[in-house]
Amino acid sequence: MKRSACLALFLSSIGHDADAFQATSSFTRQPTLQKTTQLHATNGDKKRVVVIGNGMVGQRFMENLLDLDTSKKCTISTFCEEPRAAYNRVKLTSYFETRDPSALSMTSEFDGEGRTPWYEENNVELLLNDKAVSIDTEEKVITGASGKKVDYDVAVFATGSYPFVPPIPGKQRPGVFVYRTIEDLEAMLAYVKENNVKSAAVIGGGLLGLEAAKAVADMQVESHIIEFANILMCRQIDQGGHDALVGVIEDMGLQIHCGARTESFVGTDGSTDADNMTPVSALRFSNEDWDDLPVQMVVVSAGIKPRDELAQNTNIAIGERGGIIVDEQLKTSADGIYAIGEIALYNNFIYGLILPGYEMAGVCAKTVAEKELGIKLDLADEPAFTGADLSTKLKLLGCDVASFGENQPPADDLDVSNLVWNDPLGGIYRKLIFNKAGTKLRGGILVGDASDYTKLHALAMKGGELPENPAMLLAPASARGEVQEEEKLSEDPNTQICSCNDVTRGDITNTIIELGVEGATLKEVKACSKAGTGCGGCEGDVKTILAQELEKLGGSLSNNLCEHFQYSRPELMALVRTDADPTSVDSFGKILAKHGHGDGCEICKPTVGSILASIYNGIVLDDGRDALQETNDRALANMQRGGSYSVVPRVPGGEITPEQLIQMGETAMKYGLYTKVTGAQRIDLFGASKYQLPDIWEELGTVGLESGLAYGKGLRTVKSCVGTTWCRYGVQDAVGFAVRVENRYKGIRSPHKLKSAVSGCVRECAEAQGKDFGMIATENGYNLYLGGNGGVNPVHAQLFATDIDEDTVIKYVDRYLMYYILTADRLERTAPWQAKLPSGKNGGGPIGHLKEVILEDSLGICEELDTRMQHLVDTYHDEWAEVVKDPKRRAKFKQFVNTDENQTREEMIEFIEQRGQTRPTDWVADGQPQTNWKPAETDVFARSEKSWVTVGKTSDFTADAGSTILYGESQLAVFNNAQQGEWYCTQNMCPHKQAFVLSQGIIGDAEGISKVACPLHKKQFGLADGQQLDGDLSLITFPVKIEGDDVLVELPSEVEVNAILGTSGLRVQSGCPDITGSSLEMEILNGVKNVTSTVAVL
Repeated sequence: MKRSACLALFLSSIGHDADAFQATSSFTRQPTLQKTTQLHATNGDKKRVVVIGNGMVGQRFMENLLDLDTSKKCTISTFCEEPRAAYNRVKLTSYFETRDPSALSMTSEFDGEGRTPWYEENNVELLLNDKAVSIDTEEKVITGASGKKVDYDVAVFATGSYPFVPPIPGKQRPGVFVYRTIEDLEAMLAYVKENNVKSAAVIGGGLLGLEAAKAVADMQVESHIIEFANILMCRQIDQGGHDALVGVIEDMGLQIHCGARTESFVGTDGSTDADNMTPVSALRFSNEDWDDLPVQMVVVSAGIKPRDELAQNTNIAIGERGGIIVDEQLKTSADGIYAIGEIALYNNFIYGLILPGYEMAGVCAKTVAEKELGIKLDLADEPAFTGADLSTKLKLLGCDVASFGENQPPADDLDVSNLVWNDPLGGIYRKLIFNKAGTKLRGGILVGDASDYTKLHALAMKGGELPENPAMLLAPASARGEVQEEEKLSEDPNTQICSCNDVTRGDITNTIIELGVEGATLKEVKACSKAGTGCGGCEGDVKTILAQELEKLGGSLSNNLCEHFQYSRPELMALVRTDADPTSVDSFGKILAKHGHGDGCEICKPTVGSILASIYNGIVLDDGRDALQETNDRALANMQRGGSYSVVPRVPGGEITPEQLIQMGETAMKYGLYTKVTGAQRIDLFGASKYQLPDIWEELGTVGLESGLAYGKGLRTVKSCVGTTWCRYGVQDAVGFAVRVENRYKGIRSPHKLKSAVSGCVRECAEAQGKDFGMIATENGYNLYLGGNGGVNPVHAQLFATDIDEDTVIKYVDRYLMYYILTADRLERTAPWQAKLPSGKNGGGPIGHLKEVILEDSLGICEELDTRMQHLVDTYHDEWAEVVKDPKRRAKFKQFVNTDENQTREEMIEFIEQRGQTRPTDWVADGQPQTNWKPAETDVFARSEKSWVTVGKTSDFTADAGSTILYGESQLAVFNNAQQGEWYCTQNMCPHKQAFVLSQGIIGDAEGISKVACPLHKKQFGLADGQQLDGDLSLITFPVKIEGDDVLVELPSEVEVNAILGTSGLRVQSGCPDITGSSLEMEILNGVKNVTSTVAVL
C-alpha cells in the first residue's frame, strides 16, 4: 500500500547533502574545490584573528574576544567545516526529540544556508562548508578546501577531535558509523530506514559510547554496548557504580558486553578482511566461547583523537600521541598561533570535556586581547590555564551519573576511608571518599541519585566543615524519609552556578540588573549570561536566582497561567470563589471577560474547567464545558497511541465481585480490548474507539461499575490490603475503610491526580506512606500520613495524626484536600504543594502549618473547607452513567458529524497480536517514516477544481471546539471558534505521529493567532494557514463558509483528497512500502492533474 508519509520523506530528501546518502560510513567526507580568493590580514589598524574550527569552544573564544575588544581592534574569520554554524554537540542525542538543528544552535535559529544572524551582527566572517586544509606559518596564510586563502595576524586552532576508530578489520564496511555530528545521526537514520536495521552494536562504553547507545535506542533499534574494559565508564566510576548503572541500562532493554575483544566486523558474505565492502552483519570476538553477535549496524564511539593534521609538517609542535602542545596561555610553538579545546595538549594531557575547553577559550581570549591586540585589561594576574576539574554530572540513559574530586585514588594511597551506599533494588550506588581521619571529603561516585552533587562537589573541591558523623552525607535524598527542603543557593556572588560556561551567581545577578525588571525573562537571562545553555542542568538554579533578584528589584518572576490570564491558578481560584456574584463567574467566557483576554488556550481552559468543577461540580460535558476539557476529560477516557481510548471502571478499595469481573471480560472480548491489571488494583481495558465508549459503559453499568476517573485530575484509587477481613496480622478493616474513603472522594476534581491507601497493620502492604494521603491501622485507630507521592520524584508522606478513628480521619482529609484544591498551582501534586507551605508558628515545617490550619483553624477557613467538601460529596455523579442515559450527551461521541459511518481503529493504525491480545503497533522514532509528515511546500490542491460541499448544520459542531467529518475516506477536522465567529477546516491527522486526533485538541489563540493544540503531544498549529507555531510542520487547510444553518467546506474531488489525506494511505503500520506513492498522488503533487468536480453556485 502506498504511504503519503513515505512520499513526503522521499520528496524532502531530494537536494540533501549527498554525503549523508552517498556514503554508508561517516569516515570519509570530501570537500568541493572552488576558485581561489584571498582575504588579507591587517586592515588598517585592525588585526585579523582566524579561528580554525567553529565548534562550541571556537564559538566561545570568539564571544569572549568580542566582549573584550570594545574598541574593535580586530576582525574575525572562522573556518566551519560543517554545513551549519556552531551547535551544542553535548546535547546531540536530543536531536531526536525535534529533528531541528536550530534547537542545538549556540546562537539562534539557522537559516536555509546553516547560518545565524550572530555572525553578521558581530562582523564575523563565517566560512561555512569550508575546511582549513593548509597553514603557512611563515607567510601567515591559511587555505581552505574551497581554495580561499585567508591571511592572519593571530590563528587559533579549535579543530577539536575526531572519533577514534580502532584498527578492526571491517571498519570500512557500509553500516559502520561514527557518532560526532548531526550528519552522522542523519546518515545512521537513513541507513536504518533503508536497510531495515533491527540490531546495532556501539563500540565503547564510556561517556560518548553511552550517549551513542541512547541515540541508537532512540532509533527503535536493539542496542548492544561493547566495552573492552571490564566495567562501563572506567575513568569515572568503579565496579559498584558499574553494577548500578548496568541495572538501569538493562531495564531499558539495552544489552551490555564488557571485557569484549572485538576481532572483526563480519560482512554479509562472511568475510572478515579489511577491504571487502559487503555490509556489516555481525561482530566477531576473540574471547573464548563467545559467539558472533548478529547486528546490521555498528557505531564506533571508543574515544577521541585530536584533529592535528593541519599542524603536521609545520613548525607547530605536536605531542608524541597527537595534539598541539600549548603552554599555560594556550600558545603553541609558532608565532601568533594558539590552540584550545580537544586539540590542545597541555602538560601532556588532552581535556575531552566542554568545561575545560571553555576555560581555555577564556584564557586564550584574554591573552590574545592583551598580547596580540594591545588591549589593556588591568588584570591582577596573567591569564593561565593550569588544568581543570574533571568532575562531571550527567544523565546517561535517564540515570544520574556523577563523579567528583579524587574518585579513584591510587591503590598505594593510604590516607583513604571509603563509605559506600549500595541499593541494587533502587538502582542507587554512592561512594564517598574521605581522608583517614574523616575530616575531609576527597571525592566520590554517585550513580542513580546525584541530587546533592553540587553540595558534595563543593565540599570536596573547596573544603568546608563536614558533619560530626560524615556518614550523614552518604544516604541519597530519595532514601532519607522526610520531605526534603530544596538546598538553598549560596548568596555568595562567586558561587559557580553554571559549570559548563563558568557562570557565577554574581554574573547572573549583574545580567538581571542590566536587563531590568521588564526585560529579565528566563530566556533573556540565559542568552545574556550563558548560564543554562550548556548541559541545562543548572536551569532550575538560574530560575531560582532570577526570582530572588527580581523580588529585590521590586518585581517578580511571572507565575501567570498563560498570556490570557495575568493570575496564577490559586489567584484565579480565589477571585472566582470569593466573587460576590457567583453567576458572573460560572463559565469560562464570563471568567475570561472579567479577569482575562483573548480566546484562551490549552493551558487556561482546562485550568478554569477544573476550577468550575471544584466549586460548582456540574457535569463537565454540559453547557459548553466540554470545550474546556483536556482531550481525556472531553472523551471521559484516556487517549492512547493511535487515537483509541482506555476504559477504567472504579474498583473501590480493590474489592470487585465475580459478576463484575465476568462482565468486564465479556465486554473486553466483544470489543477486542486489551486487558491489564494495574498497580492500583484496577482493571484497564485498552483499544476502544471513541464512538464505542457509550455502548461499552452501558454494558459495564449493568453490574454497577462506575467511572474510575482515570482520565481526570482527581482521586484515582484508594489501595488496600485485606486487613482484618482475611489477614491474621490485620488490626483494622482496611478494605471497608478504603471503600468508604474512595466512595466519599470519587469524582472530585483537583489540581492534579490523587492517590490514597489504607494498610491494615504496620506491615504497610498497601504502601500508604507513598500516597497523597494514607492511613495505617493501629490497635487504636489509624495513623494519618499526608503529602507523599511516587512517580519520577518519590516523596515519603509525613505523619499528621496518630491513633484517630475513621470519622476523624475523614474530617481531617476533607480539610486537607479542599485546602489543596483551593491553593495549589496548576498540575501541582500534593507533595510539592505541601513542601512550599510555610512552617508552623512554633516550627515543625509545613506539616506544622497544616496542623494549625486543619486542627486549630488558624486561618479561620475550616467551616468553608468543610462546607465546600460536603457540597462536592453531595453533588457526586457518575459521569458515564449521565452520558449513557442522555441521548444528547451520547451524541457527543459520534465519530463523524456528517455520517453514521465509522472508521475502525484498525483502519487508522495497525493492530498487532502480542501474548494472546492485540495492541497498536509501535510508533517509530521522530524523523523516521510515518512521523513528521509534510504536505508539498506549495498548496497541494492549487490546480484542482474545487466545490463547496455541505458537511452539516452549525448546531452539529461543538462550539469553541473541533469536530470530525468524513470526506470519501479522508478525515477532516472542522473547528467552530464561536467566541470569534470563525470557522476553520484542516486535515484531522496530526503530522507528528500520523494520528487522526486534531479535532479533539483544545482551540484558542497565541498572540492573536487562532490555533489548535494536538491532544497527543501539544504541537501547536495555526488554524488559518496550518503552520506549526512551535516547529516546522504544517497542515493542509480548506476554506469554510456558513450559509444559513449550513456549514460548507471548499474541497477538491474526493479522489484527489483521498490520494493525499486518505486514512488508508496515512495509517501507521509496521512497515513502510512504496515510498513513491500512487501515480494519481504524484500527479496531484506535480500540479498536473485536474479531476472534474461540480462547483456549487455561491
